[in-house]
Amino acid sequence: MRFQASAKRPPAKVFSRAGRPAPVAPRRAGAGIRPALFYSLFTGLLATNALTLVAFLMAPDISGLMNGQADAVVGAYEDRIAQLRIEVDRLHSRQFAQAGDINLQLQELSQQQELLLEQHQLVKQLADKAAELGIDTAALPEAGEAETSAVALTTAPLTGRPQADQISAVTADMTRMMDESRLALAGLAESATESTETILVELHGLGIRPKMPEGIDEGTGGPFIPAVGGSDDVSIVDDANGVYLALARFQAAKTAAGLAPIRRPMESPTRISSGFGNRTDPFTGGRAYHSGIDFPAPKGTPVLSAGYGKVTFVGQKSGYGKLVEVTHAGGLITRYGHLSAFLVKEGQVVNAGTPIAKVGSTGRSTGPHLHFEVRSKDRALDPNKYLAAGRRLAGFVGA
Repeated sequence: MRFQASAKRPPAKVFSRAGRPAPVAPRRAGAGIRPALFYSLFTGLLATNALTLVAFLMAPDISGLMNGQADAVVGAYEDRIAQLRIEVDRLHSRQFAQAGDINLQLQELSQQQELLLEQHQLVKQLADKAAELGIDTAALPEAGEAETSAVALTTAPLTGRPQADQISAVTADMTRMMDESRLALAGLAESATESTETILVELHGLGIRPKMPEGIDEGTGGPFIPAVGGSDDVSIVDDANGVYLALARFQAAKTAAGLAPIRRPMESPTRISSGFGNRTDPFTGGRAYHSGIDFPAPKGTPVLSAGYGKVTFVGQKSGYGKLVEVTHAGGLITRYGHLSAFLVKEGQVVNAGTPIAKVGSTGRSTGPHLHFEVRSKDRALDPNKYLAAGRRLAGFVGA
């Protein structure tokens, strides 16, 4: 048996001749990953893909699709989408409903604003009328603040709860102003009524009873419908009509006072030289009845009509000398005697304060003066009562 020589190369020398380490031979190009490691990695990757595929196939929706249930799954998705759409619409509807409530409140607020401004203008007109008639008016509420707030709200963007609070605040302001308007109307009616009563008391004391309006002559009507709601508040229109009636009565009373013979018959204040009633006669020295009062004044002093009326006599009369008579409402007559000149003619209409003659000393007279009388049905009345009433009513008639 022969032994062949080994084909293997002899082992390399570790050290060279000089004792240095021998160089390591380079690795061949064919060397790579060891087969055991490669097969291990491939097996792991294959197992992972298998598990992923199993999980994919086990998913309910995908499994349904793989098992021929595609229609049911798609229908379920559509149902879910529809539910979401309904929820979104519901949220939008809630938002729009809230915005709609605010818009409705703003619309009602705008209508209340217009009503408030109309009422404010009505109260202002009545107050101006009362002021023209000489009645002290109460301070009126200003509409500008509530008007500005309401306009700002109607033009501002919707901001939810804060704007709702603003709406409530402005509504409260408008309610307050409407209450103040009612108070102002009540004040006007009360002031006019008190002034009317003051005038009527004076006129009644003189026997003058003017015709007074008892109601507003306006047409009203409509079918009877029972009252609704629990409020018993009276409309501001009724309050305004009450003021109209009070002002109408005051105007009638004031007009009657302006027509009555209660003005002084001369411009400048003068003393009284002889009063009404029994006195010592200046000519005989005995007791005699004086039918008027005497105002001494320089000759030529203007004599004024004591009230509105018609001149019914201009001429001479025994004891009076030159005389003017003026007939007033209710049959009252004023006489102006001992005149030096006439400034009016019979049939002429004169107002209170109209110059009608000049002071003189004609007739049964001891010197220049005006003899002033007030008569009713040929009966002499005390002129002092009329002149005193004129002084008390000076604020109403300018006497």
